[in-house]
Amino acid sequence: MAVQYAIQAEVVDIKTDLPQSGDVFLVDTNIWYWMTYGRASQTKQPPKPYQTRDYPAYVNKAQFANAKLYHSGLSLAELAHLIERAEREIFIGINGPIGTKEFRHNYAPERTRVVAEVQTAWSRIKRIAAPLEALIDEATTDAALTRLQTQPLDGYDLFILEAIAKAGVVQVLTDDGDFATVSGIQVFTSNQNVIQAAQNQGKLLAR
Repeated sequence: MAVQYAIQAEVVDIKTDLPQSGDVFLVDTNIWYWMTYGRASQTKQPPKPYQTRDYPAYVNKAQFANAKLYHSGLSLAELAHLIERAEREIFIGINGPIGTKEFRHNYAPERTRVVAEVQTAWSRIKRIAAPLEALIDEATTDAALTRLQTQPLDGYDLFILEAIAKAGVVQVLTDDGDFATVSGIQVFTSNQNVIQAAQNQGKLLAR
């Protein structure tokens, strides 16, 4: 069953949009994962062709247009989790089932590879985008908890949204349709399900 999004953000289809010099994007973790982790295609759920084609192309266009690109430090935790999970899936495909903790602690060469992959990915991200500071204090966690009551987001996204709200960033480059349910931001995406829902609900923005 396709996800039925109640679109609140303005949605921009990156396949038809050209970045502008005044744009300021927060690039979401999923985009960084596909752009910087070379073994994603070897996992049980490899990225779809559009995900490894459209997003890197748009980031390149944004750089050429001198748009501002940001990464969130919160993405490091999510990225490290995704890469470790991917490496474990690849290991399982060759060697058979193994638990997360066993993989992390009992196989030193594989652990070394996970760390190296995360370090390489993060180094590439830092060369492309500037850091968006995220202070997770009590006020931020309270605001995130309040947001959780009205917006269907996961924990990482709650804090990323609080960070961009404090920084005044309203443009998010993401494949994650959850962001499209947040009012007051612009979601730049190639996710056709989100784009179609935005069009049907009068939220698709052509610049």
